[in-house]
Formats: sequence, structure tokens, C-alpha cells
Amino acid sequence: MPLTMTTKRRLVTTALLAPASLWLFVFLVLPFIAMLVFSVGERGPAGGYQAAFTFAQYANLPARSAAYWNTLMLAPAGAFLCLLVAYPTAYYLAVKASPRHRLLLVSLVVVPFWTSLLVRTYAWMYILGSRGIPSLLDMIGIADVRLLNTPGAVLLGIVYGYLPLMIMPIYVSLEKLDRRLLEASADLGAKPVSTFFSVTLPLSLPGVMTGVALVTILLLGEYLIPQLLGGGKVFFIGNALVDLFLQSRNWPFGSAIAVTLVAIVVVVLMVAMRIAWRISGTRQVDLV
Repeated sequence: MPLTMTTKRRLVTTALLAPASLWLFVFLVLPFIAMLVFSVGERGPAGGYQAAFTFAQYANLPARSAAYWNTLMLAPAGAFLCLLVAYPTAYYLAVKASPRHRLLLVSLVVVPFWTSLLVRTYAWMYILGSRGIPSLLDMIGIADVRLLNTPGAVLLGIVYGYLPLMIMPIYVSLEKLDRRLLEASADLGAKPVSTFFSVTLPLSLPGVMTGVALVTILLLGEYLIPQLLGGGKVFFIGNALVDLFLQSRNWPFGSAIAVTLVAIVVVVLMVAMRIAWRISGTRQVDLV
């Protein structure tokens, strides 16, 4: 019996989705289930996991309150600073830059990704360390300036490392902007500032929300930047997880923290999607 067109389409769709679905199930769903199981267990006598059923690990979460506080404060602050720098940059690339130079300028935005984040962060360690900017300040009479191992150093590293991820979604939204709307606003007597706030900014907000959500979610699990630029004094949830799994070998407590981190990420994503839908007036907004 020959297959109908509908059946053929379903088979093709299944064949296309099967590899990705299998990959996500094996490397995302199964590890998360294992993490849930570990989180209700107990630490073994020699570390690791011992089978049990208790919520004591979740009750002990306040013991890592500093990591939660730093993450929930510095991650949104870093995303906001990225936005402040990224929006003018994306606006210039999409609206002001000549088409002849636009491709080159956009390429320069992604050039930092050609180098490992680890190498770039080590470079900032030297710049902010005692032989970098503080040494130059000491030469002009400004002594005892400490830049490294501070929240400011971590924020600087965050902006430097994640800025391209904020620029690109905003650039895509602005690049799709219908220039006739800007011309119509000008013809109706609106000033450039008024046109920006009434036309350009609202139409680019889906890209803004995409960039903010993307950067914030990645920062919630950040480990490298606070470890190197914070020097152990600015502790993120990611640093707490490394300590619990590799140093303390308290896998149940680490799993409980990881589960709460996933829950926080889901909440952030849902809030960002809801805001984007309300702003755009449609549900055709992609955040991931």
C-alpha cells in the first residue's frame, strides 16, 4: 500500500528530528534525572553519593548563599552593562554604517571568539594585576589601587567576554528594520530622538530580550571569569559546583545546587519570553 503524502511528511520530520532528540535525551535529560536522584541522596563516608531519600541537601542551600547572591547580582548587572555597550554598537552597524564596510565591522565583532576565552581572561589578569594598570597609576602618584580580585574586575571580564553575544541579536533586529518607518516618522515631524524611542527601540526589543536572556542564562553558570578575575573572593554558583564535586566530593549537595540553578535558568527564560511577547504583541519571538 503506497504511503500518503501526510505519512511521508511525518516520516521525514521524524527522521530529521530523531538525531537531535536522541542527543538531547542522552546528554541533557538523562544527566538531569541523575542529578535529581543524587540531590535527594547523602554524601558517602569517602565522598561521592550514597543512596538515600532526604531533602537535607536542599535545606542546606543557605550555606552557599554568598555564591547565590554574587550570581544573582552580578549576572544581571553584567548583562545590563553588556546591553549599554552593545545597543549603540549594534545600532551603528545596522543603521549608520555604510553597506561597504558593514560586513568588515560585523566580522570584527566576532573576532574575539577566534581566541580562547581562557587566554583572553588571562590577558585581563595581567592588565588588572599589579604589573598592569595599578603599576601605571602608581607612577603618577596614585598608589595602592587594587583592581584584580574584585567584583568590578569580574564585571569587566563579563562585558568583554559576552559583549558579542549581546551585539548580534540586537544587530539582527535592527538590520531587519524597515527604513521607510524611520522616513515616515521624520516626514511627520518627529525629531530623531522621538523616532528612536517610538519606532526604533520598540521594534528592536525582541532582539534586546534575546540578547539579555542569552547572556544572563550563560552568566548564571559562569565559572572561568569569577575564578580568574575574582580570585576566589567573588564566588559564583559555577565555582561552588566545582568545589563541591571535585574538592569536597559532596555530590548530593552539589546536585541540589545544580537543580536549583536549572530552575533559576528556566524561570529567567520564561520571564524573558513573557516580556518579549508582551512588548512585541505576538508570540513569534525567538529567545533560544
